Amino acid sequence: MTYRELQDALAEFDLPQRVTWRQLKERHRQLVRRHHPDNDDGSDPEKIRRINAAYKILHEYCNDYQFDFSRQEFMEQCPEERLREQFSMDSMWSDGGQ
Repeated sequence: MTYRELQDALAEFDLPQRVTWRQLKERHRQLVRRHHPDNDDGSDPEKIRRINAAYKILHEYCNDYQFDFSRQEFMEQCPEERLREQFSMDSMWSDGGQ
């Protein structure tokens, strides 16, 4: 897989650069429902092939993704904890640690 293929797959799903696995799966379901050949709206069979090919690429990328459980990544993923920690000793935002 190339980066260009990954970006093309993401574009096929019309999603931003940063999504959750749940968002990706839900978008796949939406697209399949809308473009499935069994729909009587004259669906394009090529479109469903592109959607499934894109999903395969995105799934492969996510399956091989190495998760980062470092403190830095945790604070980025959970900004409320970062803010809580940053301001917990500030008397304006809390009891000042008392």
